Amino acid sequence: MFENFKVFETEIAGRPFKLETGKMAGLANAAFMASYGDTCVLCTVTASLKPREGVDFFPLSVDFEEKMYSVGRIPGSFQRREGKASEKAILSSRCIDRPIRPLFPKDMRNDVSVVATVMSVDPDCSPEITAAIGVSAAIAVSDIPWDGPTASTSVGLVDGQIVINPTLEERAKTDLTLTVSSTADLVAMIEAGGNEIPDDLMFDCIMAGHEVNKEIVKFIQSIVDEIGKEKFEFESSNPDPEIMAEIEEFCIEDVKKALDTDDKNVRDAALLPIYDAVHEKFDERFEGNEAKLDEIMYLVQKHVVRAWLKDEGKRVDGRGIDDIRPLDAQIDLLPRAHGSGMFTRGQTQVLSVATLAPVSEAQKLDGLDEEVSKRYIHHYNFPSYSVGETKPSRGPGRREIGHGALAERALLPVIPSVEEFPYAIRVVSEVLSSNGSTSQGSICGSTLALMAAGVPIKAPVAGISCGLITGDDGVYGDFMTMVDIQGLEDFYGDMDFKVAGTHKGITAIQMDLKVHGLTPEIIKEAFAKTNKARKYILDDVMLKCIPEYRKELSPYAPKMLTTVISPDKIGDVIGKQGKVIQTIQDQCECTINIEEDGHVFVSGIDVKKAQSAIDIINLIANDPEIGAIYNGKVTRLMTFGAFVEIAPGKEGLVHISKLAESRVEKVEDVVSVGDHVLVKVTEIDSQGRINLSRKDALMDIQAKKAAENN
Repeated sequence: MFENFKVFETEIAGRPFKLETGKMAGLANAAFMASYGDTCVLCTVTASLKPREGVDFFPLSVDFEEKMYSVGRIPGSFQRREGKASEKAILSSRCIDRPIRPLFPKDMRNDVSVVATVMSVDPDCSPEITAAIGVSAAIAVSDIPWDGPTASTSVGLVDGQIVINPTLEERAKTDLTLTVSSTADLVAMIEAGGNEIPDDLMFDCIMAGHEVNKEIVKFIQSIVDEIGKEKFEFESSNPDPEIMAEIEEFCIEDVKKALDTDDKNVRDAALLPIYDAVHEKFDERFEGNEAKLDEIMYLVQKHVVRAWLKDEGKRVDGRGIDDIRPLDAQIDLLPRAHGSGMFTRGQTQVLSVATLAPVSEAQKLDGLDEEVSKRYIHHYNFPSYSVGETKPSRGPGRREIGHGALAERALLPVIPSVEEFPYAIRVVSEVLSSNGSTSQGSICGSTLALMAAGVPIKAPVAGISCGLITGDDGVYGDFMTMVDIQGLEDFYGDMDFKVAGTHKGITAIQMDLKVHGLTPEIIKEAFAKTNKARKYILDDVMLKCIPEYRKELSPYAPKMLTTVISPDKIGDVIGKQGKVIQTIQDQCECTINIEEDGHVFVSGIDVKKAQSAIDIINLIANDPEIGAIYNGKVTRLMTFGAFVEIAPGKEGLVHISKLAESRVEKVEDVVSVGDHVLVKVTEIDSQGRINLSRKDALMDIQAKKAAENN
C-alpha cells in the first residue's frame, strides 16, 4: 500500500534521527515524520497553484502545533482541547520561519503553508529542533522553489563545556540556550539567551552549532538527490526592467530629497506627493494593477538607501556609520506604579512599567515541556499610534509576542532568585513611538523600571541592534555593517542583529535576515560593534539616570516576607477548613501562600503586620521560645488560672499566682475571656504543655523601660 515509503536515518549528538516519507499526509506537496529519540513531529509543506492576487509580499505561514497527547496530558482548558497557539509554540514557529523565509524567491506570490505537528515528546530530544530539520527536509524535496536546505541545532554550555542538543538534565544546568540555523555555508539564524556570556565564547558556541548543521544539511541533501521533485515554475512579480528604469529616472532625485532627513514624519510627508506624481504619470500603463507602482516605489527607495550606505557611507539621518541616535533615560513617570522607566533613542521611545506581586501570581504554563510556571513575565505592546497609523488594537500578534519574549530572555539572567526576592514580577513595555529597534528600547526601559522598583537585579542590561548591507554578489562579496539601525535601514537592509547584555557579557541575541546567511566575519564584526554600543548606553545614559537599584520598594508595592516551616506543620498553619490561615490573614491584613516544601510567603502593604503574620506562623510551626513574651488572647477562665492562646492552636496556662504582682483572689478580678494580655513563656513540660506568666511579662517590660530611661 505504501510503495513510496522511505526511511532515512542518521545520528545527531549521539541520538538517532530519522525521517520517514510516503506513509502520511500524501496530499501535501511533501511531508516527513521527523523522529529524534522518541520525539515525533509531522512536518508538511503545501503551496497554492496560483499566486495570490493583490499582495506585495511572499505569503508564507509557519505553524508549530503542540498536541497535549504528545506528553500524555489532557489540555487544561474548559473545552479540554487545544486552543490558540501557546507563547512557546509561537516562538518555535518564528525560529523555524526565520531561516527558511529568505531562501524562497522574493518575487514569488504563491501561498506556502508549513505545519509542524508535535505528536510525541521525548524530554531529552527537542521537538523544536526536530521540527526545524523535518520542515527543511520537506521543503527541500518538494516541488516548491527554494534555495535550501537548512539545519538547526541547539547549543548549551554546561560547566564551561559546549554541549550539542543538551538533554533535559543538561538544560537544567546550562548557562546558555542557543539555537543556530545554517545553510551549507552560512549561519542563517541565531536565537540565544545566556548568563552573561562573553562575546568570544558566544561566537565559539555559534560556530560549534554551525559545524553540526553542515553535516545535517549534507544528510538532507542526500535525500533530495534521491527523491527530490523538480521545482515548479511560478509567475514572477518583478516589474519589467524597462518600466522600472523609466519610473526610477522620473522620481529618483525627488526620492533622494525626501529620504534625506532624520524625522520620519517629515520623510513620510515628503514622499506622498512623489507617489501621487508617479501614479498620475504611469497609472494608465498599469490599469487594473496600480498597486504595482507602489512596489516599484519601494524598490526605488531601497536602491537609494542601500546605495547611500554602501557607496557613500551615508545614513538617511546624517549619522556616522557607528553613531548612535540621541539617547534619553527617565524613571518614576507613573506615581502609583511600582516602578517605571522610559528609554528614548531618536524617534523610538518605550515606556516600561514594573509590577510586583506575591509569588502565587506567577504565570501557570500549559505546554509540552517541564516548565509549569514562571515568576518573571515580560509583555510588549505595539499600538498603531506608535507608527502614526490608525489600525484598531486586536491584541498582541506574533511579532509582539516575539519581542516580549526577547526582552524577557535578556533580563531573566539578572533577575534575583525567589529566595533573594520573593516576588512575582511583571514588566510591560509600551511602545510610544517607533522608528527602529523598539525591542532593544524595551530592554533598556525595563532595566530602568526594575531598578526604580527596587528589584535587586544582578546587573543592568542594555540592548542595541546592528544592520548589514551586502554587495550585488551577496555576503561573499563586499559588505558593511552599521550600529543602531532605524526603521528605513531595517526595512531596506539585509540584517537586524539584536544583542542585549551587561558589562560582563551577552544575555540575549535575536537575528533576523533577508539574505541567505552570515559569514563568521560578519558575526564577529556585529559582536564588536554591539559590545561597544551596549556599554556606552549603560555607562553614559542608563546608569547616569539611576546608578543602582533602589533599596526600598514603592509604598504601593506589597511587602514580602518569607519563612520556612516543616512540611509536617503546614496543616497546623492552614487549620481545619483553612480557618487558622484565614484568621491570620484577616488579623494581619496580608496574603499568605505556602508551598509544598514548607516555604511560606507573606505579602502586605504594612510590613509590620506582615512580620506579625510571620511570627504567628513560626509560633504555630515551632515550639514557643522559653523566656519570650507574646501578646495572647484569654480563651478560658478556671478557678486556678486562665488559659491564653498565644497563636492559633497554641494555648498555655497562666496560673492564678502568675496573673499579677499582687495576690489575686479570683481570676475574674484580673482578666476576662477575650482580653488580650502580654505573657511570658516560663516552661514547656515533657508533655508539651506551656506555662505562662503575666506577672513576669509585666516585670520584664517595666525593667526594660527603667533601663532605657537611665
